[in-house]
Amino acid sequence: MPKIAAFPKAFMQQLCKDGSMKIADWVKLAAPLRIDGLEWYAGFLEMADEKNWPKFRRMVENEGMVIPMMCCSPDFTHRDKAFRKNEIEKQKRWIEMTDELGGKYCRVLSGQYRPELSVSEGIQLAKECIENCLPYAQSLGITLVIENHYKDDFWEYPEFAQKRSIFTKLVNSIHHPHFGVNFDPSNAFLAGEDPLDLLYDISERVLTMHASDRFLKYGTIEDLRKEEGGAVGYAKRLSHGEIGKGMNDYDAIFSELRRVGFDSWISIEDGVDGMDQLKRSVAFLKKKIAQYWKK
Repeated sequence: MPKIAAFPKAFMQQLCKDGSMKIADWVKLAAPLRIDGLEWYAGFLEMADEKNWPKFRRMVENEGMVIPMMCCSPDFTHRDKAFRKNEIEKQKRWIEMTDELGGKYCRVLSGQYRPELSVSEGIQLAKECIENCLPYAQSLGITLVIENHYKDDFWEYPEFAQKRSIFTKLVNSIHHPHFGVNFDPSNAFLAGEDPLDLLYDISERVLTMHASDRFLKYGTIEDLRKEEGGAVGYAKRLSHGEIGKGMNDYDAIFSELRRVGFDSWISIEDGVDGMDQLKRSVAFLKKKIAQYWKK
């Protein structure tokens, strides 16, 4: 059966920018959720010191959890070769970080959709950089998973492969046993698209999943598609919500994932309205997983 992890979506500023929350605080908050693991983020301030890596692994494992996934944001779509080389080296360090923490999945992205970039050029740049990282990932037993992303919290431009048409072309251009997809249904809404359309395209490549939910504050998906396409910044019409209460059809999503034999990690990106919300989201996912993956 799939396992559940959690990501500190509500505490990114505190953990990555101002340091007002420590990793130990997050681990203690998450422990009562009774989940299987915690998804890590490469940009946690305390991760800058490599000496901390084994300490955090022990900290999480002492609470009966593991660190299965690493969330990081390489920017592979810059035209400058030296810039891309530096991003590749960063990604390789994050692969090492994943290995040291005991994880098996490390996220990659395409990069930012800079205004001067054509689709064909962007796909080629991202493909080359990802393929450059794959042998090293394989040597450590790490699998790279590309997410249908919207925009890293600290990027200027949205994700290059945000749209389904570009994302599927990039995914289908890379064939490697240590490469697959981290599917995030909510991010498809941020692209003004239906997440099920994307899932049916790439379901057999999905190796991990992000679980969250969104609801429209006003208007329609068609309004969102017209308003937010290529916009810098986050979609104004959409808001985070409790999993199972928003726009995602988790019955359809889990039916398809079960059909293709998915049996991996589902990481919750939720809790922006407090830990009680996160607890309810965990309960919802546990119920749905039991429903669709009966032993």
